[in-house]
Amino acid sequence: MLDDFMVRASLAGIGVALAAAPLGCFVVWRRMAYFGEATAHAALLGISLSLLFEFSIFAGALLVSLSMASLVTFGQGRSLFLDTLLGVAGHMSMAAGLIIVSFISGVRIELMAYLIGDILAVSKTDILLIWLGLGLVLLLLIWRWSALLLCTLNEDLAAASGLKPKRESFVLTIALAVVVAVGIKVVGVLLIISMLIIPAASARSLGSTPEKMALFACLIGVLSAIFGLNASYVFDTPTGPSIVSVASLIFLATLIFTFIKNRFLINRGNKSRDSNYG
Repeated sequence: MLDDFMVRASLAGIGVALAAAPLGCFVVWRRMAYFGEATAHAALLGISLSLLFEFSIFAGALLVSLSMASLVTFGQGRSLFLDTLLGVAGHMSMAAGLIIVSFISGVRIELMAYLIGDILAVSKTDILLIWLGLGLVLLLLIWRWSALLLCTLNEDLAAASGLKPKRESFVLTIALAVVVAVGIKVVGVLLIISMLIIPAASARSLGSTPEKMALFACLIGVLSAIFGLNASYVFDTPTGPSIVSVASLIFLATLIFTFIKNRFLINRGNKSRDSNYG
């Protein structure tokens, strides 16, 4: 079954979508979009180092993403504002990665695949790494879900309850770094943050509880991966951008649905009030 490249691509896309969607909910709730983008940019440095020293791309991306996320997490509030720290770390890493690649002959085309993704070229080993990463992320989220949610809602209340908000933030950064590392082959460094944010943002108006929002985000992420992959195959378009485009269309559809539903509720409320006074 895994000899079919479309089956491999589908499994890879579904795995990344399931890992990114629930984590993306915390990214949206905590307004950490810039953090995710900086972590993804840092992964480019890991890719460049792995190409230079000829070791695993996944290991290089994961190592640098974890290092950058850890430095930002523990450096927050000490000297610079978080957005300043993220801007410096993310762009410095990306610039360093591009400079390193310029000294390596014959890797520019390969690097482009990691920038925008090359899901059709995933191997059985890539699928194994993606699903192992998915398992690790889900285990972390299930283990720390309540603590992460409380720290997201109110850090002071979480601290009063005996939790350590800084530790919970570090757990979140570990999960984020893993998702970035496993998602690079599917949608690329430049688009992985889209798979974190867009399904979660789409699900925000659909789920009445955090758990329902996470489930809707997973569903939207999986549908985006499947339909984006098939659209790429039919129309011969880049696969990573096609997946993100489908996710964006779903987001627009949820916005329209939410607008119509709110207008309907407002009109029904006005009619009910008029009838009471009539």
